[in-house]
Parts: sequence; structure tokens; C-alpha cells
Amino acid sequence: MSHSRIVVSQSGLITGGKMSDYRISTDFAQMDLDVIHGFVSQSYWAKGIPRDLLARAMRNSLCFGLFDGGNNQIGFARMITDRATFAYLADVFILESHRGKGLGKRLMQAIVDHPDLQGLRRMMLATRDAHALYALYGFTPIPNPEILMQSWNPAVYG
Repeated sequence: MSHSRIVVSQSGLITGGKMSDYRISTDFAQMDLDVIHGFVSQSYWAKGIPRDLLARAMRNSLCFGLFDGGNNQIGFARMITDRATFAYLADVFILESHRGKGLGKRLMQAIVDHPDLQGLRRMMLATRDAHALYALYGFTPIPNPEILMQSWNPAVYG
């Protein structure tokens, strides 16, 4: 599948493609913590995450915000990364009222095109239901999952 190149400006605004009614930004000051926490704290992957903990996680990540023409945040993703060798994609969402418009694809294209994420040895993610979307951007099942381990505390948020 061919994707148009998305370009990041110095201000963090990402342009390109056919998103005239939407914009993507990596400017942390533009992220709407109320919207992001509202969604992520109800998600299957981070249900109940405290607001201050999510804010700290965001401050230590490369965040991508998706905004509509009225500058309302309608999507989000963050890369937990050293910007040199590894990145982990987390907290990806598009608000339900904006789904089905190709915005998840535009958000993913902006992420994989971001200059700080070029030349990484490995990018990873975990998903329960969006395998087909991520496959469009080079993500594949791990051929040897036995090499991975985790320390998991599913009740950490109470």
C-alpha cells in the first residue's frame, strides 16, 4: 500500500496527505490531558490509570496528538523511545465519533515518518484488535515470542 509522506515542521505540526480538516502535532503543550486521560483510563490496556501518572508517562514520551478543525483533540498516540535504537507504541486511539475516516492511518503514517524514529532497530506494540492497521506500517507478529519476557502487574492502578 502506498502512503503519502507526512512532514514534521519545527513547531511540531505535521502536514501532508489529504487531512485538510485535521492536523497532527507533536507539540506537547497542545495535548489535551482531559481528553487523553478520559479515553486511556477507560481502555482495556490502562483502565483506571491515575491522571498524574499518565501525565508523567506522556512527558517522558514522544506524543502525537490528532486534532480536528476546531483544535479539539480527537486522537492520540505516544512512542516510548530512546530515539536511537528502540520504540514502543502505546495509548493509540481515535475517538469513536471520528473513526472510519482513515485518521488512524494518518496518525500511524505520521508516527513512522517522524524524524526521531528513523533508523531504529526495533519498534514494538501490543494490541488486542488492530493488527490489520499496524501491519500496514510494517508491524508483524513476533516470530519467536519465547525470547520476550515481561514483569506484569495488572492490578497496579487499583
